[in-house]
Amino acid sequence: MIKENRVSSNNSISDKIKITLQYIMPKHAISRLIGKLAAAKMGWLTTKLISMFIKSYGINMGEAKLKNASDFDTFNNFFTRELEEGARPIDEDQKALCYPVDGAISQQGDIIDGQLIQAKGFNYSLTTLLGGDEKTAAPFQGGKFSCIYLAPKDYHRIHMPMAGTLREMIYVPGELFSVNPLTAQNVPDLFARNERVVAIFDTEFGQLAMVLVGATIVASIETTWAGTITPPAGKDVFRWKYPKTGDEAITFAKGDEMGRFKLGSTVVSTFSPTMLNEFVEGAGPGTVTRLGEPYAFINTP
Repeated sequence: MIKENRVSSNNSISDKIKITLQYIMPKHAISRLIGKLAAAKMGWLTTKLISMFIKSYGINMGEAKLKNASDFDTFNNFFTRELEEGARPIDEDQKALCYPVDGAISQQGDIIDGQLIQAKGFNYSLTTLLGGDEKTAAPFQGGKFSCIYLAPKDYHRIHMPMAGTLREMIYVPGELFSVNPLTAQNVPDLFARNERVVAIFDTEFGQLAMVLVGATIVASIETTWAGTITPPAGKDVFRWKYPKTGDEAITFAKGDEMGRFKLGSTVVSTFSPTMLNEFVEGAGPGTVTRLGEPYAFINTP
């Protein structure tokens, strides 16, 4: 049996305290408060906070469209800053699946017996991750998955790894644990228990799911078609269906922006069986990712 608050015996006392605090702190209340502050226009104070953040995390503002702390009227606008044109070229090979975000690979591989790998000793349920409906999960059983963690310094807009048409969006309420590597190694079912937004797409080669996972102090999750996702508070899962064809269909080319995080988090992608060949050789946990670079190749006839 895996205990809910299991912490590796190799962890320091400090790490154990960090994990324990996450179980007892009011994560939602803290996150909503920080979200309000991040959205506030506080003039010189906002500029000062952004400048401190840039310095602390070594953020490369040279690749941003707006380059100065004073160019942003809220911390959220800075955090979801747009990059200048050409900063992240999208691989033009139509067989190449591209990284959807800047970040680092947490885990990736095969979905085996309906389970994804979270960390050594921890798996979690595909069906639970996608909102609890077995029919939703069925197209991905036996396929592959990729989990990428976005650190505070990273670019926080999320883009399409391949072309697709939106089929469904699902909001799943949940916890707001941190999603950093320490927490992933110690909190069971982390990505399937945190609040998340699931976007499912039809592609030429099968279905693709993009799961935008919330976390501590992540003020909100946005998509380009629905804006900020804020269903009523509670434990209900909400679903939105979209037309597959016609003028109202929502379609994306590879590399198009599909969402963003206001403060950092994780993206889990799942792919239909037979859609992909193996991931790029040498890529695995800890590998740095850059939006637009290839990390797998699509199986084509």
